[in-house]
Amino acid sequence: MSDLPLSDIKVLDLTRLLPGGFCSLLLADLGADVLKVEDTGMGDYIRWAPPYYGGEEQQALGTRSSLYLSLNRGKRSLRLDLKAEGGREALLRLVASHDVVLDGFRPGVLERLGVGYERMREANPGIVYCAITGYGQDGPYAQRAGHDTNYLALVGLLGLTGAKGGPPVQAGGQIADIGGGGLIAAFGVMAALHERQRSGEGQMVDVSMADGALSWLAMVAGRYFCDGEVPRRGEADLSGGRVCYLPYEAADGWVSCGALEPKFWAAFCNGVDRPDLIEGQFEAPGSDAWHEVAAVFRSRTREQWRAFNDEHDCCIEPVLDLDEALDSELVRARQMVVELDQPGLGTVRQLGNPVKLSRTPADPSRPAPALGEHTEEALREAGYDDAAIAALLESGAAAAAGQ
Repeated sequence: MSDLPLSDIKVLDLTRLLPGGFCSLLLADLGADVLKVEDTGMGDYIRWAPPYYGGEEQQALGTRSSLYLSLNRGKRSLRLDLKAEGGREALLRLVASHDVVLDGFRPGVLERLGVGYERMREANPGIVYCAITGYGQDGPYAQRAGHDTNYLALVGLLGLTGAKGGPPVQAGGQIADIGGGGLIAAFGVMAALHERQRSGEGQMVDVSMADGALSWLAMVAGRYFCDGEVPRRGEADLSGGRVCYLPYEAADGWVSCGALEPKFWAAFCNGVDRPDLIEGQFEAPGSDAWHEVAAVFRSRTREQWRAFNDEHDCCIEPVLDLDEALDSELVRARQMVVELDQPGLGTVRQLGNPVKLSRTPADPSRPAPALGEHTEEALREAGYDDAAIAALLESGAAAAAGQ
């Protein structure tokens, strides 16, 4: 752990479910000491979300959920009741010795409990406080509930996704939750920690998943700001509007064609002995050129197109199902599927860390914690003696594993 890049960073993660959990997963893999602050009831909701691995004895510990395990390896778990004075006091004592707090509540929740950002900053002027919300700390939607599909809908991304004339299509991954929330939060935290080295002061990082998702439209919005033309679903250059940049049906499935540059498109057309199609590169789906290209793609299997691309280098790849992708040469070579030992469950497989560092690579090998597994340990680190810890547990302001 000591040789990992974030081994000197301590994080209090008050979030639940996906966005905050993904952010702290990235930090934990890179060595940060991430302490999940969970309630004295069921803890993080995702602990109890199906599907489940086998092992009935893990049910009470909340470590059977595959979704929970995939987001929480390498972290520790502390249970506090923030509605109790003793729980709030313990949280602030922990804040004093930590570098980062991740907050996934709606704006104002922690303030009403008396442990919001300003109070935390009194306890630790250097704290980096990252609040991950749907619509940000201010603005007309600050208190509005939402999920990934809602954020994508409101920033225009969902409306651009899908075929022309068809319905909006939800992406297979959570773009706003992970891309607009978890990733942006991790980036914001690292920027604030870097600035703290100069100033000695922490600050609030206000992450809106809607803002983050909107930033994914940088190129689309840039073009709109330039020419004023509103892009429509299935008509933009990179989302269904050009013959050269589309998925096509093959003889046994689907392939993706990304021959956007003229050299790649020419390599494809010449490779299939159809130089006459070169001039149709930027025509729209439904055109004569599209029908001709679609017929060409249906004439070969996915594997034949893979081999064709190996020979002609024209940006054509098979569209893989998830099981095929996870077992692919590419994913194996990049170590993007890892195995780790989860107590009580044995070996489990998860996705690896996408950040590849040459000297201090991430360590995704540590298991996820049981609910409250580290409560007593964390309270002791915060300065509580055995008698004080026992009193917190007896009062219900804190809870250990199995309580």
